[in-house]
Amino acid sequence: MSGFTQIFSIAASGMNAQSQRLQHVSENIANNDTPGYRKKAVSFEQVLEFGQSTGQVQAGRVSLSDAELTRIFDPGHPMADTGGYYNGSNVDLVIEIADAREAQRSYEANLKVFEQARKMSSSLSELLRR
Repeated sequence: MSGFTQIFSIAASGMNAQSQRLQHVSENIANNDTPGYRKKAVSFEQVLEFGQSTGQVQAGRVSLSDAELTRIFDPGHPMADTGGYYNGSNVDLVIEIADAREAQRSYEANLKVFEQARKMSSSLSELLRR
């Protein structure tokens, strides 16, 4: 694999992994008020080819948080137990917003690497044409 092709594939895999991470973060934010909802998290794994690391990453399995669900007191809620409590979600909006910003910044960093490699590749092609 040529140097530029490898750079493009590494940057693209990073952008793809971060976009999947951002998708799960947005699902968590959207379901913040859903009773019984558990936070989703995605892990990243390195891509191996013939047992060797390619430098690429991919989104791994999605895991559900095992953190305690918040107990909400609302006796009028249809899911409330005899004590008037029901299980809310375990999503922390502050953490989710921080995760979203981190995913966005990582995506932008991979995009800049991709753009720089593209510029370098076209500059090299221009030099070779002369």
